[in-house]
Amino acid sequence: MTNVQIDELKDKAVVMIIEGPLRGEQWVIQDDELLVGRAGHCDIVLPERQVSREHLRIWREGSTYYIEDLNSKNGTHLNGERVVGKRVLHEGDEIQVALAVKLKFIGAEATVPLTLDDVEPRRSGLTLDPHTRQVMIDGKRLEPQLSLYQYRLLELLYEARGGVCTRDDVVNAVWPEAAEEGVSEQAIDALVRRLRDRLAELNPDYQYIVTVRGHGFRLQQPPD
Repeated sequence: MTNVQIDELKDKAVVMIIEGPLRGEQWVIQDDELLVGRAGHCDIVLPERQVSREHLRIWREGSTYYIEDLNSKNGTHLNGERVVGKRVLHEGDEIQVALAVKLKFIGAEATVPLTLDDVEPRRSGLTLDPHTRQVMIDGKRLEPQLSLYQYRLLELLYEARGGVCTRDDVVNAVWPEAAEEGVSEQAIDALVRRLRDRLAELNPDYQYIVTVRGHGFRLQQPPD
């Protein structure tokens, strides 16, 4: 299958790669089935070692599209949930292939975007995927993933969009089960320090988490 041409898209579903080495490329599901994997005979060939030779397939029955994982080693996730058995695809669904490549399903009735920027803006700085809890900095994935407490703290700061989060906010978000008993300032500072160290693995020259003395913490993105 070749990359999508604009006049091919009418009344047909499309798969677009939104993360990975082929980012921005699109394929039309024009034979009612699409095979995704590392092998050369697949419709979408993903040159990633984590991807199985035949990783997943998407197909149509009537007007409904489905997806299934083909017993791949590293799995397939649909909107953050591992695919087990046959799953229905809906407009805008995100498909994570072995946590290495991310696809977006664009249904037959939707207006197909001409470029990736029509689907989502090009990513820079620090971004979070709430479905998979993946952290990206300038397109690079943080591996291994953050611990649960580290991720909860980063998610709190990220969703505040530069606003200051107090220490009480941190306790309620990170340790909700201990909010009544309280959490020591030393424990909070230690968690902030560990999270800073993890983020520095991808960008040691920039401090994303800023301490606002007397108030709390905030996430500061680098200038565009």
